[in-house]
Amino acid sequence: MTPQDFLADQFQGHRPHLKAVAYRMLGSLSEAEDAVQEAWLRLARSDSGDIDNLGGWLTTVVGRVCLDMLRARKSRREESLEERLPDPVISRADVADPEQEVLLADSVGLALLVVLESLTPAERLAFVLHDMFGMPFEQIAPIVDRTPVAAKKLASRARQRVRGAAPNPDPDLTTQRRVVDAFLAAARGGDFDALVSILDPEVVLRADGGMLTSGMKVIRGATAVAGQLATFQRMATSAATHPALVNGLAGLVNTIDDRLISVMSFTVSDSKIATIDILSDPERLAQLNLTRLKP
Repeated sequence: MTPQDFLADQFQGHRPHLKAVAYRMLGSLSEAEDAVQEAWLRLARSDSGDIDNLGGWLTTVVGRVCLDMLRARKSRREESLEERLPDPVISRADVADPEQEVLLADSVGLALLVVLESLTPAERLAFVLHDMFGMPFEQIAPIVDRTPVAAKKLASRARQRVRGAAPNPDPDLTTQRRVVDAFLAAARGGDFDALVSILDPEVVLRADGGMLTSGMKVIRGATAVAGQLATFQRMATSAATHPALVNGLAGLVNTIDDRLISVMSFTVSDSKIATIDILSDPERLAQLNLTRLKP
């Protein structure tokens, strides 16, 4: 084995962790893959013999790349993830996938990723690296060109904004699935009262149809969300509905003639639906990898 082959093997061992970091930073699977690939290119050009802690070095590089990508996104005033849903990660509801489990440790649902998009790039990096991956502020500080104390303040500000903004999902997937099944039954039956009964009073519905709907539509409150019953019923009766895990939480994948038409993610908190995130943008749906849903 050549030294370059050995280095490539070492890098592959770190790839799942690096992609998990990048996905939380960017909310985009394709951009996360780009960030990880850039880390490999920088590693291949470096003198790896001078790297004492390869995992830490790679995480730092990915953090810097993601920070640059977020800043570029802001400076170009691109459509933010507050105006479109993050990319969902979809897997079968009945089969554990080790790669997906690494990517989605701690059930980083779409609702949390939307909240993370509201942070500044530096706040997001400090929060993700420290609170989600346990990196010490002494290592985070150089990435954001701050002192460790200032980096700690960035994470603290981010934590305050995140706390309470995204509901904590019930940890039991069986409970989540039972509530989602109740939603589906109410939708199919056109039962307004049954639908209201399983919605949190402060439920938030985000529906992203892409260019067809001029971006993301947000509806708040149980009565207003239940007012979309006709749309839910049309979906539930005209499409084939498949249970799935969407970002580690109970969700639904809807198809017509084996063509994906929407992905629905639910945050179930205290046995009520607290958020519903629906991606129906045909262009983005076409880019999703659904091979993990096949038996």
